[in-house]
Amino acid sequence: MTRYVFITGGVVSSLGKGIAAASLASLFKLRGYKVSLQKLDPYINLDPGTMSPFQHGEVFVTDDGAETDLDLGHYERFVGIKTNQDSNVTAGRIYSNVINKERKGDYLGSTVQVIPHITDEIKRLIIKGANKSDIAFVEVGGTVGDIESLPFLEAIRQLNLELGESKSIFIHLTLLPKIDVTNEIKTKPTQHSVKELRSIGIQPDLLLCRGKSDLNQELKNKIALFTNVSKNAVFSAKDTDSIYNIPLNFREQRIDDYIINNFKIKPKKINLKPWKELQSKIKGRKKQIDIVMIGKYIDLVDSYKSLNEAVFHAGVCNDKIVKVNYIDSETITKGNTKCLNKMNGIIVPGGFGHRGIEGKILAAEFARVNNIPYFGICLGMQISVIEFARNCINLSKANSTEFHKNTPNPVIALVTEWKNYKGKKIKADQVNYGGTMRLGAQTCNLSQNSLAFKMYNKKTITERHRHRYEVNKNYINKFKGSELIFTGISKKDNLMEIVEIKNHPWYLGCQFHPEFTSSPVKGHPLFNGFIKASINNKI
Repeated sequence: MTRYVFITGGVVSSLGKGIAAASLASLFKLRGYKVSLQKLDPYINLDPGTMSPFQHGEVFVTDDGAETDLDLGHYERFVGIKTNQDSNVTAGRIYSNVINKERKGDYLGSTVQVIPHITDEIKRLIIKGANKSDIAFVEVGGTVGDIESLPFLEAIRQLNLELGESKSIFIHLTLLPKIDVTNEIKTKPTQHSVKELRSIGIQPDLLLCRGKSDLNQELKNKIALFTNVSKNAVFSAKDTDSIYNIPLNFREQRIDDYIINNFKIKPKKINLKPWKELQSKIKGRKKQIDIVMIGKYIDLVDSYKSLNEAVFHAGVCNDKIVKVNYIDSETITKGNTKCLNKMNGIIVPGGFGHRGIEGKILAAEFARVNNIPYFGICLGMQISVIEFARNCINLSKANSTEFHKNTPNPVIALVTEWKNYKGKKIKADQVNYGGTMRLGAQTCNLSQNSLAFKMYNKKTITERHRHRYEVNKNYINKFKGSELIFTGISKKDNLMEIVEIKNHPWYLGCQFHPEFTSSPVKGHPLFNGFIKASINNKI
C-alpha cells in the first residue's frame, strides 16, 4: 500500500518545498523504493500556461504535454523520473472537474460544497497521482495561513485519517530568521506557523527548519517544546552553495530513516554514489567561462529555471564554472552589441510577444558574424531564421506573424496561417490561448552530417515542445544553397526543428526545449556541446 509524505510550508513562500520534496524522494529511490511526486497548487488557473513568467516563473512541460509548475523540473532532475499531467493539480482544475460533474448530474441533486465535494476531488487526484508507488511525496503549494490553501490542507487532513496509522506523515518546512544585530535565531515565526497548521487539524510529524546555519540541540529542544513535535523530528534545512548538496545534507541527518521508522516499513540499503560523485565534480571545478543570456524576463531568474540548471549541468560535465550574464533584449541596439564580444557564448531563450525582439535579432547576427557559439531555443531558433533571412537572402522585411501580422515575408507563422487544407486557409483560434500550443514530447529526425547528429550521436531524438509558431515551409526553398541549413525535421508534419549555420564554430537553434530533459549527472547533448564550444572560444 502507498505511503504518503505531505509537505507544507510556513512563514514565507519560496522556502524550497519542491527541492526538499525532490531531495527526500531521491533518497528513497536510491534505496530501491518506487516513488512519485505531486504538486498541489492553490491558484484558480487551470495550469500556469497563460501566467506571466514575472509572476510565476518558468512553465515546465512534461512528456505528455502538461504545462506545470517549475517544481516538477526539480522532481525530474533530482529523482530521475518522468512527471505527467497528474503530477500537478491546481485549484482551477479541481473546481473545473467538480463543476463539470455537477452539470452532468453526477452529484444527484446534492448541494455542491467545498466539503465534501471539493476535498473529495482533491483526494481522488492525490491517489491517482501516486500511481501505486511505494512512497508518494505530495507538496502543497503556498504558505500555511493563505485562504486559498485551506481546501487542500483539509483534504490531506482527511486523507491522513482515512489511510490509518503509519500510512502518512506531515512534514512542515518553515523559516528560522536570524537577527544580525543580536546574532540570534528566532523561533517565534515557526511556532506561529505550526500553531496555524494545528488550528486546522494538522499536527506536523517532522519539521524542516530553513536557515543560514545548522540547529544546535538547544534550539531543537525549544522548537520541539512549543510545536508539540518530538525533538528527534526537528531537522535543519541549511542554506547551501548548491541545491545538489541538499540530498546528502538530509541523509547526514538521517531524515529518511526517521520517515521509514514512522511508516514501519523494512529499510533498504541506500546507494549514495550518484550524489557523492556529482558533489565531487561540482567542488572540483576551477576555471570559469562567461556566457550571456539575451532574455525578456531577466528580472525574475526563475523564469529560466530549467535553462539555468541545464547550463550548470553542462558546466559540471565540462569541468567548468559557467557564469550566466543576463542582458535584457530591449537594451540591445546596433551601437552596443560589442559588449557581446566579451562572452564565450550566447544563448537566446524562448519567450512570447514582440517586446525586445529586435535586440534578440541583433544578438543572433552578432554571434553569426563574429563566430561566437550561439544557442537559440524555441523563439531563439525563430530569431536566427528571421535574422538570416533579412541579412543574407534579401528578405529585408522577414519577420514572424507573431510580431508583425502583415509582414510581406512571414518566414515564421502559425501553421494555420500558411498551410492550406483542401485549398481552404484555416484561421487560428485567436481567443483561447491556454493549451493551444504544440506541447510535449515529439520525435525529430536528424540529418546525419550535421552538428545536431554529432551532439546526439543518433538519427532520431525525442524532445519537449512549447510553442505556437513554426518556420513557414513555403519559404524553405529560399534558404537552399545558403549557409543556413535545416538539420532536424519533425516526424509528424515535417516541421523544421533544428537550424544550423555552416562553417561556424557552433551555431544551432532548436524549436524544442532541451533544458527540460537535462540531468545533473549527464547534462544534455546540446548544452554539453554548446558549453564545450564556448570553452574553446578564446576571448
